[in-house]
Amino acid sequence: MRVFVTGATGFIGMPVVNELIEAGHQVLGLCRSNDKAADLAAAGAEVYHGSLEDLDSLKKGAAQCDGVIHLAFKHDFSTFVANCENDRRVIKALGSVLAGSNRPLIVTSGSGLANTVPGRPAKEDNATIASNVIPRAASEEAAAAVAADGVNVSVVRLPQVHDRVKQGLITYAITVFREKGACAYIGEGHNRWPAAHVLDVARLYRLAIEKAEPNAKYHAVAEEGVSMRDIAQTIGARLNLPVKSIAADEAEAFFGWLAMFAGRDSPASSEQTRQKLGWHPNGPGLIADLQQLRVSET
Repeated sequence: MRVFVTGATGFIGMPVVNELIEAGHQVLGLCRSNDKAADLAAAGAEVYHGSLEDLDSLKKGAAQCDGVIHLAFKHDFSTFVANCENDRRVIKALGSVLAGSNRPLIVTSGSGLANTVPGRPAKEDNATIASNVIPRAASEEAAAAVAADGVNVSVVRLPQVHDRVKQGLITYAITVFREKGACAYIGEGHNRWPAAHVLDVARLYRLAIEKAEPNAKYHAVAEEGVSMRDIAQTIGARLNLPVKSIAADEAEAFFGWLAMFAGRDSPASSEQTRQKLGWHPNGPGLIADLQQLRVSET
């Protein structure tokens, strides 16, 4: 299969590219930076120069391939709503050239969108929260829209994806902790974040596009929920910083934009995903990777 991968040079994108190529697939990788093109080519992918802003280039890339994995997303939380709406437009553009062909489109979303039953892990078949509540839901709303137009689309929902260098939103939290000189959690810190190692996530994307099941929802979740208290204590021990609890009304002053996530309880299950795809994550857990943080790079 020839696969068009957006975000091909990113933290998740490069492992996905490697996973696809090792499994015998060809990759056309979207790349906007000449600096990263060499890495993509060295991995064995064909470099496709373009950007999320150039919808015509995205359409041309998708038209050349047997399927699309859409990973690219602007992780600038100062313009989060605008970025989510841009993702809606990108998915619509990609879908417009795949409609009626049965060529699969894999869209990326977040597991928190399915946390509709308080205190229980999100399940793949749960109803999802709308974009007027959680802007990131724009991606899944776009997926539903292109599915209605005849696109074979499925969704991969991500937790905190990690290795020893990056850990999703936790990477941003580490920056805050260092700036504040302390690692904080809200209240008792019992709220949970799901997690998965980046190599396990890459394998899931490969399995998802190979299966190409229309309207499937997958949770790339290895650990249903790691408590924020455990996360903060592990980081504190690694960086030699004090750990403390803060009140909910102190969260915004301490965390800034991250406060909208820092106190949220977002456990997620991947039971249905494992059964459908035969996916068995075996990478290190989140705490194990945090215990091995590259201190000089955090």
